[in-house]
Formats: sequence, structure tokens, C-alpha cells
Amino acid sequence: MAFATAQPRVTTLVRVKSVALSRFAKPLVFGLSLIPFCWLLYAAIANQLGANPAEALSRATGDWTLRFLCVVLAVTPLRVITGMSALARFRRMLGLFVYFYAVLHLLSYGWFDMGFELADMAKDIAKRPFILVGFSAFMLLTPLALTSFNRAIKTLGAKRWQRLHQLIYGVACLAVLHFFWMRAGKNNFAEVYFYAVILAALLGWRMFKFVRTNRI
Repeated sequence: MAFATAQPRVTTLVRVKSVALSRFAKPLVFGLSLIPFCWLLYAAIANQLGANPAEALSRATGDWTLRFLCVVLAVTPLRVITGMSALARFRRMLGLFVYFYAVLHLLSYGWFDMGFELADMAKDIAKRPFILVGFSAFMLLTPLALTSFNRAIKTLGAKRWQRLHQLIYGVACLAVLHFFWMRAGKNNFAEVYFYAVILAALLGWRMFKFVRTNRI
């Protein structure tokens, strides 16, 4: 009975592995990752963003930045737990989509809230903690995006490159803090706790693996 139950699971896993390794997998993931942007672009053009389109765009791009951050951090645990090494193929692309939506989030703030007045933006970032934290997360993301190619790995060396890209853990913590402070004014923390639990689980898994690997 147990064998009969396990057999379909093995077959499904083999099929998923074959799909992940196919040449169509990356274009498919790329296309799926662009759907939120395409929808937001359509909604903006068609005036479907509600009474406050600027706030809707800013909130949506921030939400999608967090979602892709969760997806990126989930790649390694899923790869290890399922044994699907092919999942690593998508990590870099998904990481760049984190940065893509973070850029859109920053542009939404800079354009709609501040009119691209750099002096006013600098004062606002220094004055409001939740914006300072969000901007700090963006600044930490930037070197990761700029070094997300093979030549950067060769130039920096594999160990230095890996250490640099561990900044993503700090980005995750800052992103949740940014979201928490943003929602504090409205006393609405349900979504904040949802993302915090997911990111805590993903970071906790890494901490567990590190302690288990390096224990004496």
C-alpha cells in the first residue's frame, strides 16, 4: 500500500524534473514573472487602479518585490528537500525579478510621491524610518543585481561572490521591517505577519542547516 502511494509521487517528481530541465522552462518562468508587470501596466493605462492609482502601484510593486524575494529564498530549500538540482537554474533570473520589482517600487515612490525631486527625496528618506529602511534594502539589492552574471563570479571569486550574495538575508529582514512600519500607521499587520513567517521559516531552515553542518 505504501509502495503504491509512493509510486505516483516518484513519477510526478520525475515529470517535474524533466520540465525544469527542458529548454522551455526558463522562457516560461520569465513570462510568468512578467505577468504582474503586464497587468499593472494594463491597469494603469486602462484606469483600473482605483481611486488612488499612485498608492495602488506603489503597494502592488512592493508586494511583488516581497513575493519574489520569498520565491528566491525558497529555491534552495526546495532543491535540497526534493533533490531537484535543476531548480537552481531559475534562482538568478528570479533574483533579478526581485530587483526589477524593487526598482518599480522605488520609481513609484520617486515619481508619484516626490515628483523626482532628488533633494526632497533625500530629506524624506532621512526623515521617515520606514522609507530609510526600504531604501537601505534597495541599496543592498543593487550590488547583487550588478553581479548576477558569470563574469562577476570569475572576477570576485566564488567564495567572495557567495559572501556578497548573502546580503539577500539582510534584504529580507529589512523588507519585512519596511513593510511593518508602513502598515503601522493603519494598524494592519495581517500581511506583514504572513510574509514574516514565510521568510523566518526560509531563513531558519538555512540557520538549521548551517548549525548542523558546522557543529563539532
